[in-house]
Amino acid sequence: MAVLPGAEAFHHDGGPVGVLLCHGFTGCPQSLRPWADHLVEADFSVSLPLLPGHGTTWQDMNRSRWPEWYAAVDVALTRLRSRCDTVVVAGLSMGGALALRLAEERADDVAGLVLVNPAVRIEDPRLRVLQVLRFLLPSLPGIGSDIKKPGAVELAYERTPLQALHSMVQMYATVVADLSRVRQPLLVFRSPEDHVVPASSTELILRSVASTDVTEVLCQDSYHVATLDHDAPMIFRESIAFVRRLSAPATSSP
Repeated sequence: MAVLPGAEAFHHDGGPVGVLLCHGFTGCPQSLRPWADHLVEADFSVSLPLLPGHGTTWQDMNRSRWPEWYAAVDVALTRLRSRCDTVVVAGLSMGGALALRLAEERADDVAGLVLVNPAVRIEDPRLRVLQVLRFLLPSLPGIGSDIKKPGAVELAYERTPLQALHSMVQMYATVVADLSRVRQPLLVFRSPEDHVVPASSTELILRSVASTDVTEVLCQDSYHVATLDHDAPMIFRESIAFVRRLSAPATSSP
């Protein structure tokens, strides 16, 4: 299946500190590529994989499931850890759930988490009938490109594939059940005006994790895809400072 132009994965071997970026549901690396470029300029090694079923067609995605998405970021983390002293995992929306799962499953390999409008729950009444609806309808209208900044566009599917959506909801339940296993430092960016993920998603994360080093930053001038919105420069700046703080022993000179 051909990958859409601009949706390609991105990897850069830089310094001894790595950052793994996880994109969101029905999206692709394009939504995080400017962030990746700023991390490269800061001399970090960066991995931004394309999740299976993404960046092609929504019909293709309807054949993929969450264990495949998780396997892709798991492999990327293994590669980064093989060459980096410290790795921080970051994610947007569903990518935040994947990042949390890595922290739950591979605590020794994840030094910290940066989450942007992380999704671990959805407050859509249609989910109550999703178990049946997914067999009656292949898709619903898309959720991509929720951006306040004029002219900014997310490369995402125009339709939401329901079989894949059902799998994502199952993943959220798995991640939420193990949130108490998350002990890493946590930097969370949240948009008060988000038309995709409810504020209760971040609230659930913050009250459930065991992390003691937790910072929440509000993106007051952005919608859901804040990494392409007005607050993107702040996200890039603050996340770079966060990664540098966590990796100070690995980067300090003798």
